[in-house]
Amino acid sequence: MHEPTTVGQLAEREILRRIAARTGTAQAATVGPGDDAAVIRTSGSVIATTDTLVDGPDFRRAWTSGYDLGWKSAAVNLADVAAMGARPTALLVALAMPNDTDISFVEQLADGLRDACDSLAPGCAVVGGDLTQSAVLTVAVTALGDTEGREPVLRSGARMGDVVAIAGEMGVAARGLDLLFSRFRDGEGHALPIDRSRLLDDDLRAIDMQLRPQPPIGLGVVAALGGATAMMDVSDGLALDASRLADASDVTLDLDRARLGADPDRALSGGEDHALLATFSETELPPGFREIGRVRARGAQPVLVDGSVSDGAGGWDPYRDWDGQAS
Repeated sequence: MHEPTTVGQLAEREILRRIAARTGTAQAATVGPGDDAAVIRTSGSVIATTDTLVDGPDFRRAWTSGYDLGWKSAAVNLADVAAMGARPTALLVALAMPNDTDISFVEQLADGLRDACDSLAPGCAVVGGDLTQSAVLTVAVTALGDTEGREPVLRSGARMGDVVAIAGEMGVAARGLDLLFSRFRDGEGHALPIDRSRLLDDDLRAIDMQLRPQPPIGLGVVAALGGATAMMDVSDGLALDASRLADASDVTLDLDRARLGADPDRALSGGEDHALLATFSETELPPGFREIGRVRARGAQPVLVDGSVSDGAGGWDPYRDWDGQAS
């Protein structure tokens, strides 16, 4: 008798058992996987967010291992919780996949979920979810967080005179995506396996940041305790996301190009580093944050760079930017 190798050869119960054996235990959970719903302790407001990664527009199987997909699925959701000034407590994962998906891929995905939580948000873990069959591999993650008695930090609190600050990297993941699209596709646009021997160390790091983001999750709480007046996760490019914060607060953000790192253009237009963009009324910023601009009175444009108009539409839009090529 051959050992089953695909999810189509296994019962749902066995797939769930294999996943649950790898995803760890959430410290805030009093009831975890195995019941109709999980039970999570909380001492403040419950923060909830969700994000979906679909094979094709959000990742390509040729470039993305199961471990990478699990890590990224966790990281992008943990960043949204952190951006509210909360501590991530639990993840709920819905996984839709073709019947011929290797069970080893699913196990690696579970390992990536666990390791991302352990590394980025210790104490957080998968507490439940759902499995179903689908022609397209899809991972939908809901993340929960706890404000621990504090008010959540919203996008709408920035005020004229505040310092604009950032924590984390900008533009590196976008460079990684550019490298993948320029070097690892065939003539028809289909993704090819990554040949790491063809890449310099800086290129490898950029690709790794695209496949396994390293958002500064713990600094969300640091920002809240440090008096952040507004905050958000930078997932779609600094210019576009800064315009969203500016619109929510009815202000203009004036960014200093010289403070945007080695590649300001990619910082402004690229996404997926999942840095934390925040505003503070004090000039002494909490550890991990660095100044990149100032909040001005609302003008005709939500975002300026060195006092001039910036095209905030340069970031990622899944309905506009996906090229539709098969993975």
